[in-house]
Amino acid sequence: MRIFHVFGCPGLADYIESPQPRLTQYQPPRADDLDNGEIFGLRRWGAEPIANRAYLDCEWGELRRRTPACGPVFAFLIFFAVATPLCSQQPLSNLASEAALPAAPQSQVSAEQSSVGSIHGVVVDRDGTVCEGARISLAQTDSIPPSLRTAISGSDGRFVFGDLTAGAFTLTVTSQGFATQIITGFLHPGESYEAPPVAMLVTTAQSEVHVTASQEEIGQEQLKEEEEQRIFGFIPNFYVSYVPNASPLTSKQKFHLAWRTSIDPITILATGFFAGIEQADNQFSGYGQGSEGYAKRFAANYADNFIGTMLGNALLPSLLKQDPRYFYKGTGTTRSRILYAIANSVMCKSDNGRWQPNYSGLLGGIAAGGISNLYYPAANRNGLSLTFENFGIGIAESAAQNLFQEFLVLKLTPKIPSYNSSKP
Repeated sequence: MRIFHVFGCPGLADYIESPQPRLTQYQPPRADDLDNGEIFGLRRWGAEPIANRAYLDCEWGELRRRTPACGPVFAFLIFFAVATPLCSQQPLSNLASEAALPAAPQSQVSAEQSSVGSIHGVVVDRDGTVCEGARISLAQTDSIPPSLRTAISGSDGRFVFGDLTAGAFTLTVTSQGFATQIITGFLHPGESYEAPPVAMLVTTAQSEVHVTASQEEIGQEQLKEEEEQRIFGFIPNFYVSYVPNASPLTSKQKFHLAWRTSIDPITILATGFFAGIEQADNQFSGYGQGSEGYAKRFAANYADNFIGTMLGNALLPSLLKQDPRYFYKGTGTTRSRILYAIANSVMCKSDNGRWQPNYSGLLGGIAAGGISNLYYPAANRNGLSLTFENFGIGIAESAAQNLFQEFLVLKLTPKIPSYNSSKP
């Protein structure tokens, strides 16, 4: 090879380039062998190894003597032979390690991408038409920290949540004019979850109306219930209220109640009954006997009741703002209830709920007694004495009637109307 000529080692060059055949049998070296290129006891290329080490030394010495310029060449060749594999292997190992470094994060990213999932769906109405602008809230309570995300359905009604961790979730869908819809489910790692179509239902219009009746309306309702109160089921008992805080009556209602009492059939029958007793006893003899005397007695009794009711229970209560009704007590000791009933013959409630003297009843009794002098027989007209006598009798009758109301009437009334709906 020419490299040996370049580095000053022609002997090696001649040995390698020599065309002579290979020798496999060992022969002692000759002087001509060195000229022919034999080195280290090898005959040409591929000869057997040298068996005699001493002879090798002699040959090496002879070689150095014959070719003194080959020493540096051999040193260079040995260094080149050792360094070349090292240099050629080191970059490969470095490249292999460098190529392996990005592989770890890439596999990690792939694993993370495969673990995340997504949730998507569509919002429609009852007829299947897509709903645009619906608000969808996604809650994942299993994630740490808990996740809460929102989305708005598009023009196609669809929505999507991406990059979600696995776990249970809740979708809450709201839209103006529609009832709220809630969907729950579970998202598996890497799953693309298609939620079932969310059908929005139209919200039923609900309105809460607070109705507050006026005092007059409440009083009218209570008045109707009082007109149903009858002792033994047929005797009128209109002027008793079993509601302690009953609504006050208006003037119209006071006159209506007075008129309703005066024309009640039982009131007329009772008037006729007492007129018959007076005729049987020949009271007010100036009226005479027979049908004419009975008619006069009947008219006088009816006039007493009618005038007394209209004055004491309608006209004066309207002017003086007083309530003509008796308010049932029903509680407390017997003594307190007796005193209460007797006191109500001269006491009453005002329209504002306060207790005060019963000016209406007292003045109404006196006025009715004075008017009675106009139609009683002349022999029975005693002026003021008859007037006050009738006034006193009226108070006593009122006290007896109140006691009767407080202890007996309620038990004798088969049906007491319910006043729960009439409370103000």
